[in-house]
Amino acid sequence: MTLALTQLTLSHFRSHKRAVIDCDARPIAIYGPNGAGKTNILEAVSLFSPGRGLRRASAQDMARRPEALGWKITGLLRSLHQFHEVEITSPEGAARQVRIDGKPAAQTALARIARVTWLIPSMDRLWIEGAEGRRRFLDRMTLSFYPDHADLSLAYEKAMRQRNQLLKDMVRDRHWYTALERQMAEAGAAIHANRRATLVQLSDAQNAAKTAFPTAQLTLIQPEDDLPEDPDMLTRALADSRARDLAAGRTLIGPHRTDMLGHYTAKDVPARDCSTGEQKALLISLILANARALAQDFGAPPLLLLDEVAAHLDATRRAALYDEITALGAQAWMTGTGPELFEELGPGTQRIEVTEEDGTSLTLLVP
Repeated sequence: MTLALTQLTLSHFRSHKRAVIDCDARPIAIYGPNGAGKTNILEAVSLFSPGRGLRRASAQDMARRPEALGWKITGLLRSLHQFHEVEITSPEGAARQVRIDGKPAAQTALARIARVTWLIPSMDRLWIEGAEGRRRFLDRMTLSFYPDHADLSLAYEKAMRQRNQLLKDMVRDRHWYTALERQMAEAGAAIHANRRATLVQLSDAQNAAKTAFPTAQLTLIQPEDDLPEDPDMLTRALADSRARDLAAGRTLIGPHRTDMLGHYTAKDVPARDCSTGEQKALLISLILANARALAQDFGAPPLLLLDEVAAHLDATRRAALYDEITALGAQAWMTGTGPELFEELGPGTQRIEVTEEDGTSLTLLVP
């Protein structure tokens, strides 16, 4: 089974005035100098999944400057046994609009036909940054398995914002809280269950693979007690915490407080205490495990977006990564500053050179 973009067209997207990339399901090496527009191509591909893309940018920020005319991305997506025409537009900076096979669709509908996962340089700080970044990383992987996770997160955040406003206004009447806390509990329990199930799938995928990359044991923790998994129990917990939350002016229990810790299994060392190279290797291991698990769950490996992936890898580790990508059968979109970084991939790789001229990115498919 295959998941691949066989054609990608960018119009007034970031630094690309117009770019047309025809390709097949093999890995794609994109190289060129810094600032040429390589990552912009990966960002465009990331929009074929629900969410804000790998940069978490607004639609307005993705428009080419200085024209700011709006932008358009189209793609021919081969998904399992079907082909889909996907069009993503933002007219004059408006919110993104999606059409699948000519029909308007919600962003969440993209999850029915595609899975996309990525590794970008900013994620290299995963193990040493704050809990929010790790939650975002975990939720991105969870969304790849459970497409409803985005809607659950939105419902939870909306109800929590309303509850927090009541807390800030020092509203003490319990009747104002009851319905909101029930909404939070139902969505929050499902969010927690999805996250826990994702960790199980990642662990199984890591344990079943023979890989050159170290495995990371992942654990979910809460600032205080364990998070109740039953909606009724979480509803009661929120009610019991109301007095404390009033004093703090915000909600102090729930999945928005969860952290994910990593442990380098072979060395029995917390991931945060590992070297920079080891932290990168652990991160790559998780991305590959996510892809392997998705290949089983979805029926095909996801589109892999690997931005400057070779930055902290020596030639041996690069070769190991490329071997695993090839064995997985994933269409991996990879960027680097020069073609020499992809020599270990061999002649079967598709290569695209990106240059920049007067602020405009130019793409050239290299034979």
